[in-house]
Amino acid sequence: MFEFKEEEQIHHSLWVEKYRPSKLNDYVGNEHLKNKVAGYIESEDVPHLLFFGKAGTGKTTLAKLIVKSIDCDYMVINASDENNVETVRTKVKNFASSMGFKKYKIIILDEFDYMTPNAQAIFRILMETFSKHCRFILTCNYVEKIIDPIQSRCQTFAITPPSKKDVAKRLNEILQSEGVEFEMSDLAILVNSGYPDIRRVLNAAQRQVINKKLVIDKQSTIQANYAEEVVKVLQGSGDAKSKFVSVRQIIADSGVKDFTPLYRLLYDRVDEYANNKVGQTIQNIADGQYKDSMVVDKEINVMAWYRDWVTGDGNPSLDWSVAPTEAHAVIQLWQKGTGDMRVS
Repeated sequence: MFEFKEEEQIHHSLWVEKYRPSKLNDYVGNEHLKNKVAGYIESEDVPHLLFFGKAGTGKTTLAKLIVKSIDCDYMVINASDENNVETVRTKVKNFASSMGFKKYKIIILDEFDYMTPNAQAIFRILMETFSKHCRFILTCNYVEKIIDPIQSRCQTFAITPPSKKDVAKRLNEILQSEGVEFEMSDLAILVNSGYPDIRRVLNAAQRQVINKKLVIDKQSTIQANYAEEVVKVLQGSGDAKSKFVSVRQIIADSGVKDFTPLYRLLYDRVDEYANNKVGQTIQNIADGQYKDSMVVDKEINVMAWYRDWVTGDGNPSLDWSVAPTEAHAVIQLWQKGTGDMRVS
């Protein structure tokens, strides 16, 4: 699929697209990288690039900004959808090998970490074969999923999210541009609930605008603070069962479905609550995060992680099989087919 610069004139009602930066000066964050990109744009000579970082931090935006700022033919492929050998052999190769009207062709492969290993092996050959007139910009969340030969052929840059202050400033500008009434305290709630995913922050803000007024719902407030509340419970005093009930209630009330930020916070703050079992706790976090990527109900998984962490030191006083607890109550309710498994 070809994309031409005239498409920039299409009106977008979605804020994430309407306010997607089209010029380098409008791009927020990654100041260390902007000077390099400015040099590519000025010379109109772009090397093979690999941008990696967390979701919603501006990788695709930067890639599209580059191709729209220079005189080139370009194509965008979402590798999370088209990620097999056939895509590389046909779509990528046909575009790269055909004669264009501009000096360079550029292919953006978004979410390249979804590309299969076999497809990546073939793709690395195309990078060398057509490098004289065709360059590639790859984006991904997990750079370790990309084979070394491809990484070595690219200039690789980590895309870091802008600070919360910068995100709040940008959100302020967007709300004012849309003529929306809001309280400054509401911006903090929105940013904290979605950071570092800027896309999520903008979508949450647009969703909560009613009649040109930003109305924050209670759920957003809970989601913004739930991870900190979990850490506070872990830091506090009390027996294992009461802490388990408290953490489970916080998780249930939050309504959160993606616990990746929680695992990260638990790791960052591990010294504050793990006491003399930091190593074991880090291992438990890693296990919980690994299982999180494979389970259907992530809420059950995160509570199973907590139980494993509490009982992992072999303390006989925490033998949950002797005295049934909330964890066993969950299993018992599930076995009986009870629909509601939350703490009342």
